[in-house]
Amino acid sequence: MSHRKKKKKGSENVELNLAAMLDMAFQLLAFFILTFKPSPIEGQINLKLPPPLPVAGAPGGQKAGDNDNNKNAVQSFESLVISVFSTPGGKISTMAIGEANVAGVSALEGRLKAVLSDANSPFKQVIIQVASRLKYAELMRVVDVCTRQTLPTGEKLTKLSFVELPTE
Repeated sequence: MSHRKKKKKGSENVELNLAAMLDMAFQLLAFFILTFKPSPIEGQINLKLPPPLPVAGAPGGQKAGDNDNNKNAVQSFESLVISVFSTPGGKISTMAIGEANVAGVSALEGRLKAVLSDANSPFKQVIIQVASRLKYAELMRVVDVCTRQTLPTGEKLTKLSFVELPTE
């Protein structure tokens, strides 16, 4: 009987193919870089504005809704109504103070200054009627113009209310 001795192989080092590993790592990296879509920092917010509430009392101690002949209930509360209409893209298209059209935000500021600085001005609050598609940044431009105004008494105009215009 002959004993054959099995040759024990020496501890051979197992080598990994690093070229294939690097290739796979770079392909994964490229995939994630190309498919990454960061969310926008500021998105469009669909505003649900609260209903307008009178912040100035009715003249002569009259309660709201007592006068059935008054079809424009807001008028009795010494309110100046600003209407802001928007383009389909959410920018300001046209504006109006009461029934008078205003060309832009700078023209709005001049007109408000003239109306509110008049000593006989009855207005103590502003109601801004806003189109539902108007972007928040555009609305804030109008609000900034309003809050810069002063009343004939010298106090700042702080009474602002909002109402959504009916969709066309």
